[in-house]
Amino acid sequence: MKTINLCILASLAIAAHCLPILPPPGTEQDKDVAEMYLKRFYNLTEQRGRVFHRGVSPLGEKLSEMQRFFRLKVTGTLDSDTLQVMKKPRCGVPDVSQYTTFPGNLKWPTNKLTYRIENYTPDMSVSEVDSVIEKALQVWARVTPLRFTRIYSGTADIMVSFGTREHGDYYPFDGPDGTLAHAFPPAAGIGGDAHFDDDETFTFQSSNGYNLFLVAAHEFGHSMGLSHSNDPGALMYPVYSYSDPNSFSLPQDDVNGIQFLYGKNPDVNPGDPDPEPPTTPDACDPNLVLDAVATLRGEQMFFKGRFFWRIYPQSGEAVQSLIKNFWPEVPDNLDAAYESQETDRVYLFKGQKVWAISGYDLVRGYPKSISSMGLPKTVKKVSAALYEEHSGKTLFFVDKHYYSYDEARQTMDSGFPKLVEDGFPGFRGKVTAAFQNSGFTYLFKGPHVFEYSSRSKRLYRVLGNSYFLRC
Repeated sequence: MKTINLCILASLAIAAHCLPILPPPGTEQDKDVAEMYLKRFYNLTEQRGRVFHRGVSPLGEKLSEMQRFFRLKVTGTLDSDTLQVMKKPRCGVPDVSQYTTFPGNLKWPTNKLTYRIENYTPDMSVSEVDSVIEKALQVWARVTPLRFTRIYSGTADIMVSFGTREHGDYYPFDGPDGTLAHAFPPAAGIGGDAHFDDDETFTFQSSNGYNLFLVAAHEFGHSMGLSHSNDPGALMYPVYSYSDPNSFSLPQDDVNGIQFLYGKNPDVNPGDPDPEPPTTPDACDPNLVLDAVATLRGEQMFFKGRFFWRIYPQSGEAVQSLIKNFWPEVPDNLDAAYESQETDRVYLFKGQKVWAISGYDLVRGYPKSISSMGLPKTVKKVSAALYEEHSGKTLFFVDKHYYSYDEARQTMDSGFPKLVEDGFPGFRGKVTAAFQNSGFTYLFKGPHVFEYSSRSKRLYRVLGNSYFLRC
């Protein structure tokens, strides 16, 4: 272990102190820990009186700042969504917008760095840990001039270790869940080191427990000088989210950040570039094509790739999140979605499978085959779906045709499928998403939205996505 310089520790305290999981919402302890959270991560100063209701106060301002960072509904109050985010595992670096470096743009003065694995977790074999750590460092080497060499003794630039509770750096871990790991930005002494909480269950390939590759790649971003990003698709987003490590590609937001510090990889052949890094969909993109649209107890949800936007009825503001942050079992890149008022469930479709959620809980027994909804087994995927409030029927769109399903009887209506243009005059082609709102039916075709009267099926307007996803 490197010698710990207390001056360095004092200056890096904000970058390594981590927070335990909160107790159940609604208690005084919630408010105490929330205030501590804002002091540590949002520079809330000491207050004689705490204000957790609507009103202008330093605490309310900091709550609003946190809500904006996490793209929550900005209320300035300690609501359930804000508490839910506070409960999620995270490290203690400040929350800052977009890709951001530590104050002063801390970076290594050389592109040739060493690392050493001091010990191992019993959750994985030695060879698996070795492979994961090397792969996680290569995430950053692949897009920069940084090169990493492993050493087996002495002090390396990046010392990797597993520990529990108090483990020698004055920033103790908190047991299972909560804090997964922490890392220090580039500096002498403890700078660059990455520590992993061995009370967690780390995995090699599985989505059970916490995937060590994903945790390590995030922490090594801190070791290189990156702070947290408010882009929910970024690797440097504060909250852990599982994705397949075999298909992982560093998102564009992270590429922008690390190349700001170190530049591009000079060894990349311009004639054979890597695939474009994944980007987070932009609600302001006029060419945005949504995967699916649904409602959930008054909210509107718009799905695209790994993400979805939530629109609250009170504000109309679109809040972007990762699908797996809410439903880890639900796949990305959905085909269709709808809310049934008959069953008070939201159904999510991909391929020949359907998932059902009640509130934010996956219904037991799902996923099921889409044929369980009455669709013929010849149907390979549903391209859109909507629930008709006035008739109690669900319409399943399959390319240019649609079926009508009786929710109460759980049977498909006779006389279907029909051409979409027969039921919705003026529409041509494939429906890509659909939902009902305030007496109107909205059929999406690429970036365009066709607005119909829900009862008469009369076409009123052709709109753009911006009608709902306001910038």
